Amino acid sequence: MTSGILVVGTISTEDQDAVIGVVKGLEEAFNAKDPAALGGQYTERTSWTNAKGTRLDGREEIAEFSAVAMKSFLSDSFARYDVVKMLAVAPDVIAVNVVQTPLDSAGDAVDGPGGAALYVIAKRADGWYIAAGQNMAVDRTG
Repeated sequence: MTSGILVVGTISTEDQDAVIGVVKGLEEAFNAKDPAALGGQYTERTSWTNAKGTRLDGREEIAEFSAVAMKSFLSDSFARYDVVKMLAVAPDVIAVNVVQTPLDSAGDAVDGPGGAALYVIAKRADGWYIAAGQNMAVDRTG
């Protein structure tokens, strides 16, 4: 276990840091309401299913959907993304479990539904990116 993260298999500290960087980049883009930066965390040919069950294919489709969502139903939503587990799936492929905690605009945790996400993060020639994943809403209030 590294820094409270369960690590299964052999994952170098450098790769762990890079994968956490992808997750934190996604969090920062979401909280800044920056759909281009959010899309930039994914591979070109990615498959993503969001918390509403909508499958999005490709970085461009994710950015386009996020641009609309961030101006409407996600405009007042903020979250902290915490990596809780990394699983070495294959060389340069890591499955990552993430807990999403709802925040207010000041960054303080608030009551309400959070999220649980599974990201498959893969190393490419120019860095690590989300290749596939799914997010689901989790009601932690009851």
